[in-house]
Amino acid sequence: MNAIQKIAARACAISAGVVFFSQSAWALLPIEHWQEPSGAQVWLVQSPALPMVDVQIDFDAGSRRDPAAQAGLAAAVATMATKGVRAVGSAPAIDENALGEAWADLGAGFSASADRDSFSFSLRSLTDPPLLARAADLAARQMGHSAWPEDIWQRERARWSAAIREADTRPGTVASKAFAKAVYGAHPYGQRATPETLAHIAPADLRAYAERYLQACRARVAIVGAVSRPEAQALVGRLLAHLPSGAPCSALAPVAEVPALARAEDVRIPFASAQAYVLVGQPGFRRSDPDFLALLVGNHILGGGGFTSRLTEEVREKRGLSYSVYSQFAPGLNAGAFSLSLQTRPDQAAEALKVSRAVLERFVAEGPTEDELRAAKDNLIGGFALRIDSNRKLLGNVVNIATNGLPLDYLEGWTQRVAALTVADVRAAMARKLQPERMVTVVLGAQP
Repeated sequence: MNAIQKIAARACAISAGVVFFSQSAWALLPIEHWQEPSGAQVWLVQSPALPMVDVQIDFDAGSRRDPAAQAGLAAAVATMATKGVRAVGSAPAIDENALGEAWADLGAGFSASADRDSFSFSLRSLTDPPLLARAADLAARQMGHSAWPEDIWQRERARWSAAIREADTRPGTVASKAFAKAVYGAHPYGQRATPETLAHIAPADLRAYAERYLQACRARVAIVGAVSRPEAQALVGRLLAHLPSGAPCSALAPVAEVPALARAEDVRIPFASAQAYVLVGQPGFRRSDPDFLALLVGNHILGGGGFTSRLTEEVREKRGLSYSVYSQFAPGLNAGAFSLSLQTRPDQAAEALKVSRAVLERFVAEGPTEDELRAAKDNLIGGFALRIDSNRKLLGNVVNIATNGLPLDYLEGWTQRVAALTVADVRAAMARKLQPERMVTVVLGAQP
C-alpha cells in the first residue's frame, strides 16, 4: 500500500467513524469572502475540528437557463461531467470506469449536479497535502476537460427517457407537472425534461454549455474545513486551473421574473387512481426577499410543521380527510411556488379541498395566534443547531449565503431575528405574498 492509499484508507475510517461532529460554535465562526484574480468569488469557513474539507463550486447555470427546446440540458451536462476526461498534453484520457477507480483510490468524493438556479461541482477530501493536491488536480481535469463521449450520452439519454416515460404513468408526476405548468406558465421554472427535449441535446451542446457558463470568472466557491485562507486560495487556484478564464466575465442575460397569476385557475385531471391528488398554489417569492424568515415561521404554523400545523389539525385530526397535508414555499433566484398539497380518497377530494382552502384563507387574513407563534419559534430556534452540525450542512448554509447575496453574518443573527418576529410581522408577510382568490388548483383522480 503506497502513501496515498494509506491516507485514503484513513479518509474512509474518518468518514465511517464520524457522521456528525456537533459544534454549536460553528454558527459564530466568521465567513471570509474575497475575489480571486480569475474573478471567482470565494466564501471560506475555517473549521479545524476534522482534517477534512468540503468544497462546492457553483455557477449561474441551472435549469432556468435551459432553452425550452432543450429542457434538461443543465442536468445532462452534470450527468456527463463524470463520464470521462479527455487527453490533454501529456495527461492521458480517463474513461468512466477508470475515473471511478481513481476517486476510490484517493478516498475522496467528487460530483456534479444541477438544480433550478445553479450548476455545482462538489469535492470532499482529507486535507493531507499530497492527497488534497491529487484530488484537486483530478477534479480540475473533470471540470475543465470532460470528454462528453457520444456512446455514453446515448446510453444515458435512453435511460433517462425511459425513466421519464415510466414516471409519467404515475398520478403524482402527472399532477405535479400540471401544477408547475399552471403556476409558472412559460417561465423556465416550469420546464421539465422530456424524451423529445433530450433528443435535441447532442455532445456538442453539452460542450458549448460548459464553455459558456462554467468559466472561472463566474465561479462561486464555498469552502468549509480545516484549511487556512492561503491554503484555500491555493486550492481554488488548483481547482479552477483548467476552466476558461476571461475575467471580467461578460454579463449573462437576466432571467425573466415569474409572472403573477392574473386569475384563479381550476385544473381537473381524470385519472384511475386509488388516491386523489390535490395541489393549490401560486408563484411565491425570491429567496433574498426580506420577508423570508417571517414566511418561514408562518408556513411552519400553516402547514410546514408536521403534526402541529393548522392544516394537519383541521384536515387530518378533526376530519380524517387525509393522512398527510402540508404547505411549503420554494424560493429561488426567481419566485418559486407556494404549494398546499394533500392526497385523499377520490370521494373525499372535494371536502378536503374545501377545508384546506378555508384554513389557508383564514390564516392569510388573520395570521397566527400568539401561542402558535411561540411554539413555532421555539421549534425552529431549538432545531437551529441541527442545521449546522456537520461540515456539509454548514457548507450548504454558506452556499445559500453566496447564491442569494445574504450578509456574511446571516447565521449569527438567525435565531435573534426569528425570536423578534411578532404576530403582526407574520400576518403582514403572508398577506403580502399570498392571494388565495387567485391561486391555481389542480385536482387529479377525484370522483366527479
